[in-house]
Amino acid sequence: MSRYCVIGAGAAGISALEQLRKAGYAVDCFEQTDRVGGHWHTDYDALHLITSRDMTTFEDFPMPAEYPHFPRRDEIRAYIESYAREHGHYDVIRFGTKVASVGSKATDAAPGSDGWTVTLGTGERLDYDGVFIANGHLWDQKIPTYPGTFAGKQLHSGSYRNTDDLVGRVLVVGAGNSGADIAADIAQHRIDVDISIREGIQFQPKSYFGVPRAQVGFFADFSADEVDLISRLLARVVIGEWKDYPGMPQPRARTLAEGRVVVNELLLYWIQHGRIRVVPGLQSFDGSTVRFVDGTAREYDTILWATGFHASLPFLDPSLVQRRNDVPLRYAGGIVPAGLEKLYYIGLAAPRGPQIPVYGVQAKLAIRMVQLHEAAGEGGAGVGSYLAALQEPDDRIDIVRVVWNEQLADTERLLDAFAAARARQSVATPA
Repeated sequence: MSRYCVIGAGAAGISALEQLRKAGYAVDCFEQTDRVGGHWHTDYDALHLITSRDMTTFEDFPMPAEYPHFPRRDEIRAYIESYAREHGHYDVIRFGTKVASVGSKATDAAPGSDGWTVTLGTGERLDYDGVFIANGHLWDQKIPTYPGTFAGKQLHSGSYRNTDDLVGRVLVVGAGNSGADIAADIAQHRIDVDISIREGIQFQPKSYFGVPRAQVGFFADFSADEVDLISRLLARVVIGEWKDYPGMPQPRARTLAEGRVVVNELLLYWIQHGRIRVVPGLQSFDGSTVRFVDGTAREYDTILWATGFHASLPFLDPSLVQRRNDVPLRYAGGIVPAGLEKLYYIGLAAPRGPQIPVYGVQAKLAIRMVQLHEAAGEGGAGVGSYLAALQEPDDRIDIVRVVWNEQLADTERLLDAFAAARARQSVATPA
């Protein structure tokens, strides 16, 4: 009997576990911590969803109606735990179990063609017909280096909990969703803070007309390009433009789809109220002095790096993982690793918008590939190689939703064609 492995019990891992069990597969799930929910246990205290309650859900499992439009961290954590509990997943997850390595069983074919051997931290070795990797991409902190040495305190946004972690004069480096959120959290505690922004950003409010932006009804009547334009025009009315905020660089991209987008209006509020000051990109350190690319310098006691994360797969031999821009290359909407068979990434793509629904969609598509491999028998169907010949590899994690949807539709079309061709071949070849 075939058996599958899921690595990780965050929202992505739980989604994969649910879809595999629903499809009738035997599955083991390994989680190195003692809990379900991943980073929602350790994110900063002030974190709220930037997407709405009613859009950010598991399939057929709405969030409690009493939750606000934009639930806070502990509410999302409780929601993920309740989903796992409702579907009996706690009974099959091995908590406190680290995956040490995932190695291919194939010796003379594409890695993974004959399945994978998973070695646990205990030394136990288990063979699987396929592995669903859902270890997350928001844990291996990325901190850039600059000439000189900073003498003050440094911490990454992934380690920040609240303003008790800060000392004296604070510089936040990076203005993605987390950086903007944390700078606003600091300002709301009546602490002055600088934020380093190297490149212009398109800001969007969370709501229009009192409704979460993705749930504005009339958006459904327009194309993606038209919604992009309407959203920019509405933002101009509600929050203005970059030039209305001192120090803010001009966005290079004209559209939301082409550039960086941050869903946050509190950062802008506190800039205009003088609690947050925008400074340019960093150039170097000298003790407590930070020098900026425009030639200015300021003194700080704490630097908070909101500079993202590495997409790390510590249990895979690096020689197996093809990368570009230090990100694993993938096909099929971020699911299929370049050069590998029977290995599936769940959650290593972050299409703009609600994230939790993404994981179930990816898991379902991966199961279609599982079925093709199983129907082909020993050695599998070569689905990864087939897709690699017809799709371009992608290194994006942040990806425009409509582009990701097109990738999924293309993959579904190709899998349909693949299945039809194999069915014709089976009929033409007598048993």
